Amino acid sequence: MIEKFIKSECGLSEYRRLRELSKDKPFFKLRLYFFVITATIRDLFK
Repeated sequence: MIEKFIKSECGLSEYRRLRELSKDKPFFKLRLYFFVITATIRDLFK
């Protein structure tokens, strides 16, 4: 599902890494949300 919004391979690998880290630490959950929003806006026109 997230591949519909984040289209670059680098972005998808960073998403997977942050998703794994966000399970343990609340700061990374906030960072994951921020990353998804910015990556979606950045890849919107690709």
